[in-house]
Amino acid sequence: MTSNTINRDLAPILRIDFPPTDRLGRGKIALLEHIRETGSISAAGRAMDMSYRRAWLLVDALNRMFDEPAVEPQRGGKQGGGAQLTAFGEELVARFRAMEERLEDALDDDLAWLNARRAPPS
Repeated sequence: MTSNTINRDLAPILRIDFPPTDRLGRGKIALLEHIRETGSISAAGRAMDMSYRRAWLLVDALNRMFDEPAVEPQRGGKQGGGAQLTAFGEELVARFRAMEERLEDALDDDLAWLNARRAPPS
């Protein structure tokens, strides 16, 4: 990846629309990463300052978007279970992050050009 020191504050945001209504973006991917780290949908939601219900609805939407689930429940244990990423979920995160990196690399020169021509902050 090329250096983005000059244009660090300008960043393209990757969002993929799945017509008619579904979207995949950095919020859902970040939720998956938090589920990976915490082993829990509720803990992942708290880490992102969202309710369990909101986190669960996003996971449900992700699982319905594809032909296999990204997150699956983890049964049992002292804590009563949790959640974990499936192999597909892990690959989804890795591929999305790789797409973000390629997008940044592809637009690096254009972002530097835009940044050099920005008006100074008021």
